Amino acid sequence: MIRYLLLLIIPFQFLFFTGELFSEINIRSKKNQRPFFPGEDQNVFLQLTIRVDSSADKTYLREIIIEAGDSHSERVISSISILNSGSRDTISRKGEFRNRKFVFRLNRELQAGGNIFYLSCTVKEDASLNEPVLLRCKSVTIGEKKHLIDKKFNEFLIGRIVRKPGNDAAKCYRIPGLITTRKGTLIAAYDIRYESCGDLPGNIDVGVSRSTDGGENWLPMQIVMDMGEPQSGNGIGDPSILLDEQTGTVWIAALWSHGNNGWNGSGRGLTPEETGQLVLVKSEDDGISWSSPINITERLKDPSWKLFFQGPGSGISLRDGALIFPAQFRDSTGIPYSTIIYSKDHGKNWNRGTGAKSNTTEAQAVELESGEVMLNMRDNRGEFRSVAITSDLGKTWIEHTSSRNALREPICMAGLIRAGSKKAGDKKNILAFSNPDDSKRRKNMTVKLSLDEGINWDKNHQLLYDERDCFGYSSLTKIDAKHLGVLYEGKGELYFVKIK
Repeated sequence: MIRYLLLLIIPFQFLFFTGELFSEINIRSKKNQRPFFPGEDQNVFLQLTIRVDSSADKTYLREIIIEAGDSHSERVISSISILNSGSRDTISRKGEFRNRKFVFRLNRELQAGGNIFYLSCTVKEDASLNEPVLLRCKSVTIGEKKHLIDKKFNEFLIGRIVRKPGNDAAKCYRIPGLITTRKGTLIAAYDIRYESCGDLPGNIDVGVSRSTDGGENWLPMQIVMDMGEPQSGNGIGDPSILLDEQTGTVWIAALWSHGNNGWNGSGRGLTPEETGQLVLVKSEDDGISWSSPINITERLKDPSWKLFFQGPGSGISLRDGALIFPAQFRDSTGIPYSTIIYSKDHGKNWNRGTGAKSNTTEAQAVELESGEVMLNMRDNRGEFRSVAITSDLGKTWIEHTSSRNALREPICMAGLIRAGSKKAGDKKNILAFSNPDDSKRRKNMTVKLSLDEGINWDKNHQLLYDERDCFGYSSLTKIDAKHLGVLYEGKGELYFVKIK
């Protein structure tokens, strides 16, 4: 991890190869950019490919040396493993560091063609989120010759698994939302999907996890939205979480599907039997206890629309005290639009804006220094995000210059927050954005910063934090003056990392 993203000068290399080329042997190392998670049996961090020419004499892999970059990295790693090329689940060697090195002594015959080895580690439970791990493959010895591999140390974040399949009898956890309260507590909201990873309708509740130490530890899960029996036909999910910065109240909005009233099944009308319901809960004690559900569907939904509900992730407080949840609706023909839900009286009454753009859905909002609200939208057209701004709480919208050209995506939800504001006393205006940085696949989870209110997202201010394939949803929060927190999806897990 680069300690300070704003000081990053050289673009972060997502995939790179190092090593030496020989007439009969080609050695390459490929870094697997991902965090290390305590409790995981495997944190694969490097792929070694040793290609042997078919004309070479019988060749043996004798030694691999892994080196830690500092005493901290050596201390928090409890073991290093080599996984065989035939099966990533088969451990051929396992051991611990000594004097910042681990030496694997082998006597493995290399076959003609590609021989692939995966280097993996386990991390101690007390490994802190605040310090990255520095590792490199220093050398590989084949026959009698030692070949130098990585000149530089690779940096890896330490993360936390906030939820994983099997916790509290759930098959899957999805749809992260994350905020930091006025007391500094992190509150994560998400779907508890009991039967599968599938969307509504289904047996889904909204859960909350709290951390009072910046994400190092997470308290036991609370169920804050459960619409009762029959559980399999009465699910509620896709939460969005919002902090009222003036009062300290925390709000969660979610979609209640009574029967088949999720994205595809919901129809025209206003009642729970006809259409999906927009429901709120609130906490006035820092997320310790929560209100009963508050249904605001009749107040906000046009009865001709097929569906109206929040955009998952997080909402915002404006400087004038107004509250905003990103939202979305399907009109009478089924075409989706992104919009906003807002309150000018701290949640007593709620109103909605108009559709910002057709064929857009899950969105995130941020207040610009100008006072305008920017809506950053998932776009069914694919390849890029759409962006619009409003100066009248969503009555009218203007397409932003960055729309459909600045932020690529594989049609997915994203996270967006303000991380710095000159009007709030910060040195710079900074917007932070997180999503799968790819136009086709949900992979390469990346944080990007904009220093010009979202017009440009310079490659010098980007950090790839997890390159693996995943479900792709993420949510951002500003933990303190020096750290961002990211809650994001694996494939049923919810991961948390802290970025300086």
